[in-house]
Amino acid sequence: MTHAAAGPHSPFRAGEVAWLDGRVIPRADLVLPVGDAGFVLGATVTEQLRTFGGRLFLPERHAERFARSLRAAGIEPAWPIDAVFTAAAGIAAGNHALAAPGGDLGVVVFATPGDLPAQHGGRGSPPRVAIHTFPLAFGLWVRAYDEGVSLRSVPVAQVPAASWPLALKCRSRMHYHLADRAASAVESGARAILCHADGRVSETSTANVAIVRRDEILTPPPADALGGISLDYARDLATARGIDWRERSLTLADLASADEILLTSTPNCLLPATRLDGRPIGDGRPGRMFERLLSAWSARVGLEIADQARKLQLPS
Repeated sequence: MTHAAAGPHSPFRAGEVAWLDGRVIPRADLVLPVGDAGFVLGATVTEQLRTFGGRLFLPERHAERFARSLRAAGIEPAWPIDAVFTAAAGIAAGNHALAAPGGDLGVVVFATPGDLPAQHGGRGSPPRVAIHTFPLAFGLWVRAYDEGVSLRSVPVAQVPAASWPLALKCRSRMHYHLADRAASAVESGARAILCHADGRVSETSTANVAIVRRDEILTPPPADALGGISLDYARDLATARGIDWRERSLTLADLASADEILLTSTPNCLLPATRLDGRPIGDGRPGRMFERLLSAWSARVGLEIADQARKLQLPS
């Protein structure tokens, strides 16, 4: 199974490369067998990073979480984690040279258990590890910096820890897909907020959640949500500025009564949520804490994050 080389109608840029099990290959040639367990079972461990100026942001933290997820999934690739992330830095730097001026990339590292024996004559294969990049789709979230995101509670529940540990970052995400479909059916463009069966708030399909209450930031503990790299970075920024940050289980009522809701994720770093189930959070506009932390984040990375999105937004 192959793809044609990159051309005028290809989604891939001429010269763009990827990495598969130690080989640098044209991005258009990065394919997996349809009988790979990562495809058949969704048994794929993954990390998504982004670049700033072509350099990976927080690669060490992503590498540590990737290693934890691999252990939890029982996937043992032949490649050391540091070698994989060194390769990711090289792939990102090379592909960044092809990006629009001032642009940046999303960078995906993933691993699968390899071929599923049931679909390969009873024979498996070693685990597969791959790296690829894509231009960040700024147009998907640029308005949110100024207007905020709308959240909706949905009947789809977070996967219980008895199914797989929350600390395992994987591609088994049908519940995210169904949750966002449910949210969008009620309000076009809204994002789902997932809760556990007992009502504890967990996360959205793309972001960790934090609330602001009287100049204090509260976030779900590790037992309630996947620990986010961007969430931890926001915590670093907040505590460095003397802002109290605590972990405790949250409910939808806590979110509804919050002064602000903050969403953290790798591609856009930090966004405000300004509506929940059709009602405004605070005054319904991005709040002071959001602006303060986004400004601190921008200063740390050496560019105005929201301005970059405004300048480079693509049609969504």
